[in-house]
Amino acid sequence: MLTSRTFVKRTRAGAVVKVVREHYLRDDIACGAAACRLCPPAAPAHGAANGSAPGLEARPSGPASSLCPGPHFLLPDTNLLLHQIDILEDPVIKNVIVVQTVLQEVRNRSAPVYKRIRDVIQNPEKHFYSFTNEHHRETYIEQKRGETSNDRNDRAIRVAVKWYNEHLKKIDNEEKIQVIFLTNDRTNKEKALEEGITAYTCKWSSIYKEIEGGKIIFPEHIPLSKLQQGIKSGIYLQGTYRANRENYLEATVWVHGDAEENKEIIVQGLKNLNRAIHEDVVAVELLTKDEWVAPSSVVLQDDGQNEEDIENEEEKENVLKASVNKDMLRPTGRVVGIIKRNWRPYCGMLNKSQIKEARRHLFTPADRRIPRIRIETRQADTLEGQRIIVAIDGWPRNSRYPNGHFVKNLGSAGDKETETEVLLLEHDVPHQAFSQAVLSFLPKMPWSITEEDMKHREDLRHLNICSVDPPGCTDIDDALHCREIGNGNLEVGVHIADVSHFIRPGNALDEESVKRGTTVYLCEKRIDMVPELLSSNLCSLRSNVDRLAFSCIWEMNHKAEVLKTRFTKSIINSKASLTYAEAQMRIDSATMNDDITTSLRGLNKLAKILKKKRIDNGALTLASPEVRFHMDSETHDPIDLQTKELKETNSMVEEFMLLANISVAQKIYDEFPEFALLRKHPAPPPSNYDILVKAAKSKNLEIKTDSAKALAESLDKAESPTFPYLNTLLRILTTRCMMQAVYFCSGMDNDFHHYGLASPIYTHFTSPIRRYADIIVHRLLAVAIGADKTYPELTDKHKLAEMCKNLNYRHKMAQYAQRASVAFHTQLFFKTKGVVNEDAYILFVRKNAIVVLIPKYGLEGTVFFEEKDKPTPKLEYNSEVPSLTVEDTTLHVFDKVKVNIMLDDSNIQHQKMRMVLVEPKV
Repeated sequence: MLTSRTFVKRTRAGAVVKVVREHYLRDDIACGAAACRLCPPAAPAHGAANGSAPGLEARPSGPASSLCPGPHFLLPDTNLLLHQIDILEDPVIKNVIVVQTVLQEVRNRSAPVYKRIRDVIQNPEKHFYSFTNEHHRETYIEQKRGETSNDRNDRAIRVAVKWYNEHLKKIDNEEKIQVIFLTNDRTNKEKALEEGITAYTCKWSSIYKEIEGGKIIFPEHIPLSKLQQGIKSGIYLQGTYRANRENYLEATVWVHGDAEENKEIIVQGLKNLNRAIHEDVVAVELLTKDEWVAPSSVVLQDDGQNEEDIENEEEKENVLKASVNKDMLRPTGRVVGIIKRNWRPYCGMLNKSQIKEARRHLFTPADRRIPRIRIETRQADTLEGQRIIVAIDGWPRNSRYPNGHFVKNLGSAGDKETETEVLLLEHDVPHQAFSQAVLSFLPKMPWSITEEDMKHREDLRHLNICSVDPPGCTDIDDALHCREIGNGNLEVGVHIADVSHFIRPGNALDEESVKRGTTVYLCEKRIDMVPELLSSNLCSLRSNVDRLAFSCIWEMNHKAEVLKTRFTKSIINSKASLTYAEAQMRIDSATMNDDITTSLRGLNKLAKILKKKRIDNGALTLASPEVRFHMDSETHDPIDLQTKELKETNSMVEEFMLLANISVAQKIYDEFPEFALLRKHPAPPPSNYDILVKAAKSKNLEIKTDSAKALAESLDKAESPTFPYLNTLLRILTTRCMMQAVYFCSGMDNDFHHYGLASPIYTHFTSPIRRYADIIVHRLLAVAIGADKTYPELTDKHKLAEMCKNLNYRHKMAQYAQRASVAFHTQLFFKTKGVVNEDAYILFVRKNAIVVLIPKYGLEGTVFFEEKDKPTPKLEYNSEVPSLTVEDTTLHVFDKVKVNIMLDDSNIQHQKMRMVLVEPKV
């Protein structure tokens, strides 16, 4: 039968044309049911096994359902198919009719879902059937006048359901097969029921439970619209979900907003965590006070092999709840819904299933805060032992783990190149080569300073300027000079590479630099923020070449009091590029008295006075164990590992950098009070110091924490003649109590104080080659002194605040990447060492472990007292002292112990330094 379809459309030129298309209707289109003798046999689907006819089973059998106990086929509408494709793909769902109307709508709205449903239809085991209702004489319908396309399509689907039910009644079968219509559209469902169609609103969680008979593990997520109402009315709180690295059954939600109370909410237990993943934005409901818990001191890693072993999880949750100190209780909640998923591709390794030829396997991410992910792959044999990338697709309520899919193979685990790639990807460090668009904005070589450049700059090439840096440094940001001037005072200059001369606002080079935010220093590699031509050449203040600089010059008296400050764009020619050791040797030498050495001695003398003033004002001198590797020149493997030794010259350079940063901060804030880019270090909340105060008290020392000055003074007094390393340990522990320093825009904040430096105002000006914040500060300062012109984004405080947020994130991730690089190289170092016996000090005690620091290697590790397949010793944890008693031996924070260190590579993905207590014997 021939009919026609008429519609109008607008052409590109804007004219409206009427289109008439022929539309053929047939009466030989099969229903697809195997038991039907009324229809002609259905043609084999492309890809159906052995050319057998696909389609619906003669006797649809599946797990019993209380909703539809009789044999039935399912017929979903478009929205249901679009949003529940994950469920439809599950092997348990069979005998589904997908009508042409639905397929066409899906094709127009989502190509990936369309491809997935086509694949399912072509799988003969699934018994899905595609019914061409738009060409069937009895199911094709015309669009009524005034009816929308959407309403017409809904009606077409209902007509197809009715036709199927009438048609299937004619089949001689003991039990009549029913077609069930599934829709989440209330109006569509109401109309279906009025027309006598069996229809269900498909909340898949409950139907899936019915179908699979599987155990529902997690509560249902509340829909977004209800969450938003609940957040408005205060029933729920919105915040960022942060998983605990040491305990997979615990997380913290950092609540958004300015409210002082309930800023941090603890979430404990699998059901309360409710499928949230690290960095998701979630809605939490506060539990009643009698259900509040304390942060756990137990270390729990998810290392079970049985993905459905929920009883085991419940046992572990009971361990968390045991012996909770009532004073430690914190606001506690449960996740009720997800506001925004912040999933990313995850690096890790495949845990191949024990079942032969299985396609479903668990993937363990490298980041312990991410749950394991179930993926389907036929490449398990190839991917075993490889570092791979996996993306999450979804997390059903009845699954212990989220579902995902394989994305990319990075290479063999343990290979240095592969592990560095994993490290950079996991810490979201942009490390791809600079694009041609970015490189096109670099100066053309050979480059030289032009007359035009000279016009607006002060020529300081006659000064005895030198740089002092770590060995092997090629990106030299800063140089210094000091000389006596006629009136008996001293002129001191800090000269910083003028990077903002080369990177102009808004071009591709600028955009790439702001995206990267910072240079990342790994043990053997540097990921530059700006291309090498700038970082190691044109901007680097190397010796004996003319370079463009931004200079901060003070006139000081011999008491290091600043009498005058001025800022100028300049041209310099450094007379020497020294290492800290070389500069120290010059200062200490009895025979060297040249201009550079005299300049260094003047700087060193002033730096000591400046440092004393800072400390008197309450600045903190903290400690962190930093290590340096000595590499084999051929294999590039670490052959020696030692803690970094700081010289007087390190402190000398630091003092003048701090002074320059403070001077510039004040200048740009005076000129631009609303949009100065500054850096602050918030004072820690008093509770952060609990561990420090208790640890010091256990050694009969008092640490005062009411102000930075009180803290600095009590740290200075905390000496033990019999235990000289104690003071360093206290300072390391104090560092752990600190908040993160952050960039901010002055117009968006009113707390400028830098706690650690005891400075009322601070910024970053001295490292523009490796920090983007300094480039913005250079631009602001240049406008302030009339050396450059402004641009709209520079004076937009909201855009600056957004930029600060990105810079803070990039700096944090760079720090983590650097630590991970040190950890990896430490593992390489110990790989060849076997078992090493070393002195260590206890930094923290946990309920089932101690965390120790080995000063010789600057290495930190955990000694566990519970081991698999070994009897657990009697453990008694005291959070007040703090101490841990193992059998009859009590271990306190700061106790000196001996440990065996070895590389545990039993888990190639999470190789770790394993430490065993040797002395005292337990």
